[in-house]
Amino acid sequence: MPELPAVEAVRRELEPAMRGARFRGVVVRRPSLRIPFPEGFAGRLKGRTVRTLTRRGKFLLAALSSGETLIVHLGMSGSFAVDATTANGTPPRITDVHDHVVFTMSSGATVTFNDPRRFGLMDLAAPGELERYPALSAMGPEPLSMEFDATTLARACRRKRISLKVALMDQRVVAGLGNIYASEALHRAHLSPRRRAATIATATGAPRASAHLLAEAIKAVLNDAVERTVAASYRSSRFRVYDRAGARCPTRGCAGHITRIVQAGRSTYFCRACQR
Repeated sequence: MPELPAVEAVRRELEPAMRGARFRGVVVRRPSLRIPFPEGFAGRLKGRTVRTLTRRGKFLLAALSSGETLIVHLGMSGSFAVDATTANGTPPRITDVHDHVVFTMSSGATVTFNDPRRFGLMDLAAPGELERYPALSAMGPEPLSMEFDATTLARACRRKRISLKVALMDQRVVAGLGNIYASEALHRAHLSPRRRAATIATATGAPRASAHLLAEAIKAVLNDAVERTVAASYRSSRFRVYDRAGARCPTRGCAGHITRIVQAGRSTYFCRACQR
């Protein structure tokens, strides 16, 4: 499943084609993806203008002139392609059986959603209902926002007896942070993924030094990944620890090697020598 940097890269790719543009045509080629399309989906979009295109965690949110919000999740295999429309404004002929939704925009672009495994979703939130949308209502702070810092991270982890790595993947703790970048951030902060989450906070929930290190590492890792993802495909060779089991630890002066363990059914990569 794409993590925050990949979703942010998609948002930046779509924004020039969609923000401020009107849906001239909407083609929906199947009744559902992960969930059914909302009733009258195509008709509720056609003729509407995209006011803003933002991201919340791993969700894309298009605020529409109708007051509704188009909610998109890429799922495991979803992707968008942006192409020029034909001269008469009609979208190009669909040739891929996995092109499930096609938007023809007044900007002159055709935006196609392709999803071979159909784990993505598209939904519409009524005016005033976005904050109560089930997948978004309990979501934690955006890690790249001003509201996310050591204080909010420590408060969220206070009294949690689960491992720090598992806590970081809880969307109620940090929105959009996933398996890969949780491992990367923990390595940069020199914190063991196996330590109890509560250890980064005092008994009153105040941040310890480890919380400051981790909050800064999360921001740095994600900012770096967003820029690299926007510029080009993010290659595994760019990771410090993820998928590098057996490799020498990249921390200067550390003689350790990267180890792989499984936590909550997901692979975790870390250095036993420098992550405590």
